Amino acid sequence: MVLLAVPANAVAALRIKKIAFDPSGSDTGSNSSLKREYIVLKNTGSRNKGLKGWKIRDRGADHTYRFGRFKLRAGRSVTVHTGNGADTRFDRYWDLDNYVWNNDGDRATLVKPSGRTADRCSYASTAGSPKKC
Repeated sequence: MVLLAVPANAVAALRIKKIAFDPSGSDTGSNSSLKREYIVLKNTGSRNKGLKGWKIRDRGADHTYRFGRFKLRAGRSVTVHTGNGADTRFDRYWDLDNYVWNNDGDRATLVKPSGRTADRCSYASTAGSPKKC
């Protein structure tokens, strides 16, 4: 039997790094305001990670963002904005007309294609925005 030691960071690990739940300015519902509400995910591993089928969910309101065909390079981050925009390799857009992240507290859950939870980040109304996870 041969055992191989694999460094922990060799496997691509996707983590929630930050949630901007109460961006500066008033909550007008304008697209510019909705774009300033976002969640940042980071590939903390040393390999690129395909995100097709991965989901981001909030608690309670059942907002779900589903990644289509998208690859996040090792060590890189992607920002998922609530508002409308053109997707790039660094920014994705939920294309919603309403806010996702509650100002009085919420929880983001990152879900693998298998349905298992990969990561979570919660915050309360006393947390500063953006909340570092």
